[in-house]
Amino acid sequence: MTRITDIRTVGIPVSDQERALAFYVDKLGFEKRMDAEFAPGQRWVEVAAPGAATSVALVAASGDAPAGVDTGIRFTTEDADADHASLLAGGVDVDPEVLRLGGVPPMFAFRDPDGNRLVVVQSP
Repeated sequence: MTRITDIRTVGIPVSDQERALAFYVDKLGFEKRMDAEFAPGQRWVEVAAPGAATSVALVAASGDAPAGVDTGIRFTTEDADADHASLLAGGVDVDPEVLRLGGVPPMFAFRDPDGNRLVVVQSP
């Protein structure tokens, strides 16, 4: 057994960390938690929803980790309809409508500037 207790950070490959940082902060309302050079020319950038325990690392894309993927990340919201409308009005590449399936909370997907797919799910 390990002593793992939580998820700290998930990474999303991006082609331009500055552009991605602007998107996650300005369009999604995330806060910048870390922005540091960890080696010459290599930058570590983390953002998170205000108050969230888990952050998102905006990792420089590479041949092994290309941008434009289905991240598998699911964000939580109190109001999927309001967030969908806000992102749509803000020019974000968002699904045309909120998905509603029996027994499943309302949800929708959106894509960041690199085409990375993320999903927003309403809390039950």
